[in-house]
Amino acid sequence: MIAHDNMIACDEMLACNNREAWNNFLTFIKEKTSATAFSNWLSPIVVIDDTEGEITLEVPNIFVQEYLLSNYKQDLCAFLPVNADGLPAIKFVIAQSKGKQTFSKTESALSLPIISHPSSNAYALKLNPNYRFETFIEGATNQFVKSAAMGVASRPGMSYNPLFIHGPVGLGKTHMLHSIGHYVGEHHKKLKVQCITTEAFINELVDNLRSKSVDKMKRFYRSDVDILLVDDIQFLQNRLNFEEEFSNTFETLINQNKQIVITSDKPPSQLKLSERIVARMEWGLVAHVGVPELETRVAILQHKAQQKGLDIPSNVAFFIAEHIYNNVRQLEGAVNRLSAQSRLLNLKITEELVQRTLSEMLQKAPHEKISLDNILKCVATVFQVRVSDIKGSARTKDIALPRHVAMYLAWKWINESLQMLGASFGKTHSTILHACKNIEKKIEGDETLRKQIQMVERNIRH
Repeated sequence: MIAHDNMIACDEMLACNNREAWNNFLTFIKEKTSATAFSNWLSPIVVIDDTEGEITLEVPNIFVQEYLLSNYKQDLCAFLPVNADGLPAIKFVIAQSKGKQTFSKTESALSLPIISHPSSNAYALKLNPNYRFETFIEGATNQFVKSAAMGVASRPGMSYNPLFIHGPVGLGKTHMLHSIGHYVGEHHKKLKVQCITTEAFINELVDNLRSKSVDKMKRFYRSDVDILLVDDIQFLQNRLNFEEEFSNTFETLINQNKQIVITSDKPPSQLKLSERIVARMEWGLVAHVGVPELETRVAILQHKAQQKGLDIPSNVAFFIAEHIYNNVRQLEGAVNRLSAQSRLLNLKITEELVQRTLSEMLQKAPHEKISLDNILKCVATVFQVRVSDIKGSARTKDIALPRHVAMYLAWKWINESLQMLGASFGKTHSTILHACKNIEKKIEGDETLRKQIQMVERNIRH
C-alpha cells in the first residue's frame, strides 16, 4: 500500500517538474541564441499553469507564440511534456492589457488545449486529449479494467453500471475515465457526457447554493447528462451534505439507465461513506487497477521516451523500471528529467546518469512477487492446518478462520481484483469481501489473532 503522504508528495513533485523543465529549456536556449533575440522573444513568456501532462504559457502576442513553435519545436519536445502525437503539450494564453487573461483564438497545430464540448458555459466538458484508449499501455494488472472501460464506452448504460475503478495514485484511473469520454463523444454523439472531479462537484454545489441556483445544477446532472464520469470519489468522505446530494443524483441517473463511472483510491467497502451509497457503488462492476509489472513499466517508459525523441538503452530502461514501480506518473517524470539532463549536458543515457539524475525517485527493488501459494503455506503453518483444508469447503471454526485470514492477506498483498481472487479460492468476490471485513473487524479486539497475522506476514516477506 502506498502511503497517502507519499502520493501527495509525488504529485507535488511532478507538478513542479514542468516549471523546472521550462527553466531548463530557457537555460539551454539562452546559450544558442543572441541576447537580443532571447530578450525580445523568450524572456516575456511566463508560466502560469503547470498541471499534469500540460503547461500553460502566457505570451505578449500571437507572434511570440508562433516564433516559439516555429523555431524551437524539437527543443520544446525534449524538455516539456508531449502529447500523443509527439508534439509539445502547450496551451497558450495571450496577455491582456486590462489584466484579464483569455485564451488565444488562433491555436497553433502544436498547441494542446483541453478538449471541450460545451453544452453550456457553466458545464463545459473538459477531457485531457492525451488520455485515450489508444495511448493506454496495457498489461496483466490493468487488462481487465481496460476491457471493462471499453465495454462501458461501447454500450453505455447496458453493460456494467456503475463501473467503479479503484487503485493507488498514478496508475491510470483518470486515463481510463477520460478515454471513455473521448470514445463516447466520437461514437455516440447524441449522448451528453460530463466528466468531473469530486472536488469540482463540491465546489459547483457550493457556488450554486450561494447563488440560489441549485435547481439548475440538479436539472443538468439529473436530466441533461447521459454519462457521468466522476474522478476521486474519496474526497466525498466526511462531507455528509454533499454526499447526500451526490447520492440522490447517482440514484436518479441509475434509475434512468444512464451510465456512471467512478474512480477512487480505495474500493467502495473501505470508503468512509454511508452504507447506502457504498451499496449502490457495488451494484455494478468493481475493478482494481494494479501496479504494472516490470515488462509493462518498461513499455510505458520506452513509449514516453520515444515521444520525446529520447533513446534509452534497454538495460537502462529495465534498471529504471525496476526502481520506479509504484507510480506511472513517476516514470513520465523520470523521462522528462533525463531528457533535460541529456540535452543540457549533451550526455548519453547511462545507468550512472540515471542514478545521479533520479536519485530521489529511485526506490529499493521490490521483494519477489508474493504468490497465493506462499500465502496459503504461511497461513497453514501458523494456524497448524493443511493447505488443502484452507482451499476446501469445510466450515468448522478451526478451518474457517485461517481461510478468512488467507483471503484477507491475498487481498492485501496481491494486486488482483476481488473477482480474480475469488476465482483463485473457488469462491465469489462477495465471499472474499465478507472475509476481509470479518478479519478487519476481529483484529481490532483480538490481540492473539493480530499477532498470528503479523507472524504470517513476516514469513511471507522472508
